[in-house]
Amino acid sequence: MTAHLEKLSLLLNRSLMAIAGVILVGMMTIACANVIMRSFCFPLKGTFELMGFFGSIIAAFALGKTQISQEHIAVDVLIRMFPQKLKLVAGSINCLIGIMFFVVAGWQTARWGINLQDVGEVSETLRIIYYPFVYCVSLGCMIIALVFLVDMLKLATSQKRTDL
Repeated sequence: MTAHLEKLSLLLNRSLMAIAGVILVGMMTIACANVIMRSFCFPLKGTFELMGFFGSIIAAFALGKTQISQEHIAVDVLIRMFPQKLKLVAGSINCLIGIMFFVVAGWQTARWGINLQDVGEVSETLRIIYYPFVYCVSLGCMIIALVFLVDMLKLATSQKRTDL
């Protein structure tokens, strides 16, 4: 069971990172084009909006991979001194809190997206609909909750995790 969930998690996170990479290239292209066009007094309309939308997707889609690779900031000065069993308990509690937080964050973000979709909210300059970007953030939250679940199951079975 854990192996199947881990494979699913890795596949989803690799896919999200690939999408985030493509979006990042698009962001860089838009930013460079805007700088060049500004020098000719023709800035690109809506650049600020697009950077915000794309940045939110990139950040949300990178959450799971960052957790898998343990590339986030961790302060474990006290935890390092714990015996192994207590480390496992602390790690499991951390994973459980992470699961609960990101499931609630993803659920509430999806509810916000539904509301935006219902009212037809669009961006100010380019008139782009908001809700697909909000749904992407919700997806990123749900995927990191899955990563925490896999981590918790691995801690429960004391397996080492497989990185991306």
